[in-house]
Amino acid sequence: MRLALDALFADVPAEQLDEARDFYKSRAAGRGPGSLEELKDVRAKRSAPPAPAADPPAIEETIEAAEARVPVRIFTPIDGPPQGVYLDIHGGGFYMDSAARGDKRNRELADALHLAVVSVDYRLAPEHPWPAAPDDCEAAALWLVEEADARFGTSRLAIGGSSAGATLALATLLRLRDRDTVGQFTGAALQFGTYDLSARTPAGRRIADEYFIQAYAGHVEDRTVPDISPIYGVLRGLPPTLLIVGSADVLLEDNLALAGRLSAAGNDVELRVYPDSPHGFTAHPTAMARTALSSVDSWLRDRITQS
Repeated sequence: MRLALDALFADVPAEQLDEARDFYKSRAAGRGPGSLEELKDVRAKRSAPPAPAADPPAIEETIEAAEARVPVRIFTPIDGPPQGVYLDIHGGGFYMDSAARGDKRNRELADALHLAVVSVDYRLAPEHPWPAAPDDCEAAALWLVEEADARFGTSRLAIGGSSAGATLALATLLRLRDRDTVGQFTGAALQFGTYDLSARTPAGRRIADEYFIQAYAGHVEDRTVPDISPIYGVLRGLPPTLLIVGSADVLLEDNLALAGRLSAAGNDVELRVYPDSPHGFTAHPTAMARTALSSVDSWLRDRITQS
């Protein structure tokens, strides 16, 4: 069997590819903060978006589940009751950003797909290293399992995130699967997740010296624990999963490997690779990014609103 990477590429118009290539030629490659001092400086500069980032704005609430109290931001559709609930987990290397930075996207998602969107403000490293973040995400998911029907009028759930958020979304699903409570989740949309923090996979070795790993899980001797590095988990019994990644992403190989492992474990998995796109590309101002996000929306609509 021969398998070429371009056979996995998502179908995008040539003009979008040309535009993206031009954009990335003129854009310096990014790198996260390399120390606590740099992290504090970046956090200070990346404050919450000015109001109103979304209209109507998010409802800010603190939910309680699994003996935890977790702040969340909630959006409901402006034109009728929600047909499902999407649990959004923001990215940021486990050590920066916040749920509020996703307000614009989550308001659009709620209205376009007729969903309630619940975004988790999980605790950040290094002040709150692993397992604080997955504990908070699990609590939010369990709250939805228990309360979604009464609160939103629907028990159909989906989950997703990008980068560290995708990692935490998958870790959350593994926890729910082990609790036998994953069945209400009809889909998981995971964008360019960091699935190995142990430096044992090819992609994991490329990011081994990144400060975010030390901040989040540097105190853990064996970081192949699936709750930290989900690629090492037993992956059976998970909901249908969409994996989005760029062909120029430093984490491409682990996303490809995860797709194979999910499929081999008997799950429904769809992989979409976007040509010449680096890590985080769906947040960039390109037509290709908009196309990728639109495809995520269509995929979620099919999974969460089906009868």
